[in-house]
Amino acid sequence: MKWYSRLKNSIKLVVKAALTGWSGSTFDFTNWIGRTFWGIDNSKLATNETIFSVVTRLSNSMAMLPLKLYRNYDVVTNDVSDLVTTSPNPNMTSFEFIRNMETTRNETGNAYALIERDIRARPVQLTILNPDYVEPVIDRETGELWYQVIGDKGTYYFHNMDMLHVKHIVGVGSLKGINPIKVLTNATDYDKAVREFSLSEMQMAPNSFIVEYAQNVNPEKRKEIIEDFKRFFKENGGVLFREPGVKIDPIKREYVAADTFQSERITRARVANVYNIPVIMLNDTEGQSYSSNEQLMRMFVQLTLLPIIRQYEQEFNRKLLTQEERKAGYYFKFNEKAMLRADTATQMEAYFKGIRSMVYKPDEVRMWEDLPPIGGNADKLWVSGDLYPIDLDPTKRKGGDSSSESKQ
Repeated sequence: MKWYSRLKNSIKLVVKAALTGWSGSTFDFTNWIGRTFWGIDNSKLATNETIFSVVTRLSNSMAMLPLKLYRNYDVVTNDVSDLVTTSPNPNMTSFEFIRNMETTRNETGNAYALIERDIRARPVQLTILNPDYVEPVIDRETGELWYQVIGDKGTYYFHNMDMLHVKHIVGVGSLKGINPIKVLTNATDYDKAVREFSLSEMQMAPNSFIVEYAQNVNPEKRKEIIEDFKRFFKENGGVLFREPGVKIDPIKREYVAADTFQSERITRARVANVYNIPVIMLNDTEGQSYSSNEQLMRMFVQLTLLPIIRQYEQEFNRKLLTQEERKAGYYFKFNEKAMLRADTATQMEAYFKGIRSMVYKPDEVRMWEDLPPIGGNADKLWVSGDLYPIDLDPTKRKGGDSSSESKQ
C-alpha cells in the first residue's frame, strides 16, 4: 500500500498548491497586509544602539547584494526571477523584502514569507509574516514539516514548500532558530543598568557641598543660610569664602567615565560574538589591526555573510524552482563579490591579469565598470602570447629556442 500512500500525498500537495494560489479561494491573504503581520514592533531594537547598528549592517548588506536567476552561468529572466529580484509583492521592492526578512531574522531568530501560487503552482507573491504568529509543526503520519499560522479569521496550515523560512542556528529538538536578542539578555540588562546609573550621576547637581557650622542653628536660620549660600555662589562664579567656624566640603561624585566606556566595549564584544561579525566593525579598534579595508570586508563576507547567503539561496532554489528547473541548471545566486571590490589600483590589476589569463572578457570588465560593451574582439577571451598549452608541439611555438630544438 506504499504506492497508494504516495499517490494520496501527491494529490494532497497538488490540491493544496492550487487552493493556496487560486484567486478568490478561502486562502486570500490580502487582508493580512496590515498591523497584524506587517506592523512588526521593533521596540527591542530601539532599546540598544549596538544591536540596532549590527542588525542594520547585516540587513543592509544582504539587501544590497545583487541577486539573479542563472541557468548554467547565464542570467535568466522569467516570471519567478522577476518576482524575487524586482517585486516580491505589490508593496515591496526586492531590496525591502530582503532587508525586512533579514531584520526580522536577526531580531527574533526566524523570518517567514508565505509563497502564494497560481493555479499552476507557480509563485506569484511572497508575503512576509510576523514570526509571533507562526509555529513549525511535524505531521505525525508523514513526518513532513508544516507551518501553523494564526490569521485574522482562523488558523491555517502550510506545507514547508510554501513557506520561506530563514533562521539563526537551531537548538536540539527545535524547529525554530534561537533568538539572538534573548541570548544577549544578560549583556543588555547590565549595559542598561550601567547607563541608567551613569545618567543619574550626570544629572545630579554639578556642585554639591556639605556645610558644617560650629554651632546649632534653628530651621529659619538654616534656610536663610542656604539661600544666602546659593546666591553668593551664583553671583561670584562658584567662588566661596569660608567664614570662621564654618567648614565647606564638596560632595564627591561616584561617576567615572571610564566605567561607562569599559561597559560599552564589553557590550560591543558580546553583540559582535552573538551575531558573528568582526568586533572592529563596531568601531572597537583596540587590539586589532587590518592592513586594508579589503581584508576587513573579506573577513566579514567569509565569516558572517556566506552562511546567511547560502541559506537564502537554498530556500529560493528549493521552494521557488521546480525539480525540473533545477535539473535543467536553474539556480538563484547572490553576487557577494560586490562587497569585495578593492581600491582602484588593485581592481585594475585584477582585471588586467584576468583578461590576460582568459578569466574575463574585456566587455565583461567594461560592464562591471558601468561602461557600454563594444563587441567584436572585446567579447572574446584572450590569452597572453608568452603562454602555451603544455601539450602543444614545441615546433609550433614562437621563438628561437623551439626552432633550434627542431633543427637538432
